Amino acid sequence: MTQAIEFHVNGRPVRIDVAPDASLLSVLREELGLRGTRFGCGMGACGTCSVRIDDRVVPSCDTPMWSVGGRSVVTVEGLSNGSAPHPVQQAVLDEQAAQCGFCLSGILVRAAALLDENPHPTPVEVADALDRSLCRCGAHRRMIRAVLRAAGQPS
Repeated sequence: MTQAIEFHVNGRPVRIDVAPDASLLSVLREELGLRGTRFGCGMGACGTCSVRIDDRVVPSCDTPMWSVGGRSVVTVEGLSNGSAPHPVQQAVLDEQAAQCGFCLSGILVRAAALLDENPHPTPVEVADALDRSLCRCGAHRRMIRAVLRAAGQPS
C-alpha cells in the first residue's frame, strides 16, 4: 500500500506515492535520481548515507518515509548553491582529502552541518562531528584538514 508523502528535497517540493515504510535512501536514489547518497551498511551505523533532515544529520538507510512528511531533506547534491560548490566540497578538492569517495557524501553533509552550527570548530570538534562516518581508506586526517580549511582556519 502506498501513501502520498510531501516533503522538500534540496529546497524543492516533492510529492511522491510510496510505501510509508520505504527507506528515504531508496526513494532518494531510485525514485528521485539523487545518487550522491550511497548505501553503506544498511543499519544506520556507518554514516555513508547521511543526509540532513531539518537540522539533524541522520542515516537515510533506516529513516522511513512516513517520518519525512512535511520536512526538509538536504543531500550532498543540495550543498552547493548551483554554480559553486559548498566551501566544504571545495576544501575537500583543494586538500585532495577524498580517497575512493564512497563515504564522502555522508562526510560532506555532516561537515556542512557542523559548520552551520559552529563556523569555527576546533580540530577536536571536527573529529568528533565526523566520528560517526566511517572511512575505510583512512582519509580522516585529510577530511579534518579540509573542514578546517572550509572554516578558514589553519589545520
